[in-house]
Formats: sequence, structure tokens, C-alpha cells
Amino acid sequence: MRNFCLAAVGALLVTPPLSSAIAVEPARPAEITLEAMLAKVFQSIQRNQFDTALAQTDTLLRTYPNFRLGYLIKGDLLTAMSGTQVRSFGSASNAPSERVADLRAEALTRLQAYREKPPTNRIPRYLLQMDAEQKYALVVDAHRSRLYLYQNDNGRPRFIADYYMTQGKLGVNKIKEGDKRTPIGVYHVTSKLPRERLGDFYGVGAYPISYPNEWDRMHGRDGHGIWLHGTPSDTFSRPPKASDGCVVLANADLERIASTLQIGVTPVIISNDVEWLSLDDWQIERTALKNAMEQWRKDWESRDTDRYLSHYSRRFSSSDGNFNAYAARKRQVNAGKEWIKVGLSEVSMFRNPGPDEVVVVNFMQKYDSNNLKNEMKKRQYWVREKGVWRIIYEGAA
Repeated sequence: MRNFCLAAVGALLVTPPLSSAIAVEPARPAEITLEAMLAKVFQSIQRNQFDTALAQTDTLLRTYPNFRLGYLIKGDLLTAMSGTQVRSFGSASNAPSERVADLRAEALTRLQAYREKPPTNRIPRYLLQMDAEQKYALVVDAHRSRLYLYQNDNGRPRFIADYYMTQGKLGVNKIKEGDKRTPIGVYHVTSKLPRERLGDFYGVGAYPISYPNEWDRMHGRDGHGIWLHGTPSDTFSRPPKASDGCVVLANADLERIASTLQIGVTPVIISNDVEWLSLDDWQIERTALKNAMEQWRKDWESRDTDRYLSHYSRRFSSSDGNFNAYAARKRQVNAGKEWIKVGLSEVSMFRNPGPDEVVVVNFMQKYDSNNLKNEMKKRQYWVREKGVWRIIYEGAA
């Protein structure tokens, strides 16, 4: 009789029973191939179908030959099938004991994410509006160690795929250089570093992101060198918390999303725990901010400086100083205006993750008046104060 306690471990990893989770999961694009295969292995173990589990594990390893977790599971299966009791996950004699905890954490994270996929009729709260040039957006859920890829479908984000990812050793909420944490916020891809310029540690390449952004600097957060990057050539994936703050993907997954990344354009939104909205609620939030922006534009054109300044938080700051300095300058400028026309285009709006109600807005601004004409790319941070959207930061993008 085979003594195999890995079945209990498998049950722990996928509780509630995986079969019931699969039964209620709505259809989604078939992209999480590894998680699906891993789930079937543990499902077979739960059913005491060890021969089937071993065959499924072999198939998984042929597909992903560097997947160390698969070898650990296979070792436990072979040990149990030889008549030796497997008392815990990774108890085979040749198991790398120093890595068992990391591999178990990876198994748990992958299977939980597979079981707890977000509903197909929900949208990440953060993708309020993508500019037409922004073909794709990345949303990171640190709690689930997942990176979600969305496509811009005529302004509405459409789910494409999601991938397992590694975050900082000490989790999220980066504050300072060297704290081993991954930042939370709205960023964008700033460049591409090809494999040839990097060591093998970074895998097939790296894509730096724009940390720290203006909001980070306003809150005293510093550091640099936060990248999306791959894994060493001999490593399929790393534990859920293993980087110095970067977002790390398997090389194959990074290559899959590489064609979607537009330098200086693609948003990368990192959240501790993604909030999901129904399409109706998403549209309500989106419309409310668009209306606030339109009223700001109209009040600017009106040359009524008090009405215009009512759209700015008293906590406002910019390169020109605080609210009082900005207000004084605007009053002086408007005194010399006979008429003003302001046009906004290429508008994007991304809500900042976290408890603060903050939205990052980028747009192309065309300004015409009786004595000045210019065009510039502008970035604003809007914050909701007592139910009213106001601008707390403004500057060139």
C-alpha cells in the first residue's frame, strides 16, 4: 500500500477542492498553461491517482524543463510509489531542502491565483482611460503575484492574459533605496535593455519603469532601478518574494509581452491587491473625472480666475511653487488676456492604487490666446477632496 501524505499537502494547497473551483470558473482565454497543468497534477494526487499524477508531471516537465517545482513534485511521487511514506511536501531524499519552502510558496501562489481568477465581467479600477496610442496596459497584483495584460479595445480595457510574477523580498510599498520592496503606483515603461547589455541574471531582457514618479517624490519616496525583467537561463521562475524590488517574469512570459511594450507609452500599474469594477461602475468613475476635467478647461477659457483656481487643491504643488504662488502667477497672467482657447487631446487617466483617491492624467494641451500660443504634453494628479475632484500636481509630462 502506498503511503503518500503529499495528497494532504495538495489538498491544503487547493482548498476548497479544486474540482469545485474549476466547475464554477467562467470561461477565459486559455493562457495560464502551466497553472492549469499544475492544478491537474494536484487534483490527481487528491484522488490518489498517482500514476496519472506522475504522467501529468512528466508532461509538465517536457513543456517547462526548467520548472524546479515540477521536479520536486516528481521526486515526492517517485518516493511514494516506491513504498516510502512521504510525510511532507518536498520530503524526497534528493529534495533541495534550502529551497523547499520557496517552492511550496510558489505552488501555493500559482494554484490560488488559478483558482481565484478575477471575474471576466470586471475591469481593474485603475484603467479609467487609455490614450489611443496606448495599445496595452500592465496591471500587477502583488498579493496574488500576478501580472495582468490588457488591450485597449476602443477605450475599454480588454483582458488578454495573466502571468506569475515575483516581487520584492519584503513585499510592496517601496519607500527608500535598498529596502527590498516593490513600489505601488502608476508608472510607464521608459526603455528597453537587451540581453546583450545585461548579465544572465536578468534573463532575456529588462524594461525599466518610471519609479519614482511625481507622486512618489511628493511623499519622500526615493530609489531607482525598478525593472520588469526575466530570470537566469537555468531558472524557470523565482519564488513569489525574491527580487530587490523589481517585477520578475519567467523568460518565456517576458518574451510574450515584449511585443506589447511601447517605450515611454505603456502604463505599468502596481497594486498590492487589485480592485475590480463592473463596467457600469467603471463608466461612472470615468465620466465623473472627465466631467471635472472639462469644467476645468471651460473655466480656464472663461478667464474667471477664481472659478479656475477652484479646481486646484490648497495642497497643490508644481515646478512654480505651492498653491499661493501658482494662484498669484495665474492672476497676473490672466490680467493680460483678452481671450483664451484650450484644447485637450490624447487623454489618459489611471487611478493610483491605494487608499488615497488619486488619478494620474496625461494629455496634449493646445493653448491659444491673444498674446501666446503653445502646445505641450501635460501631466496632472487629481485628488478627491470631500467628494470633489481637484488638481494637486501639474507639470510637463
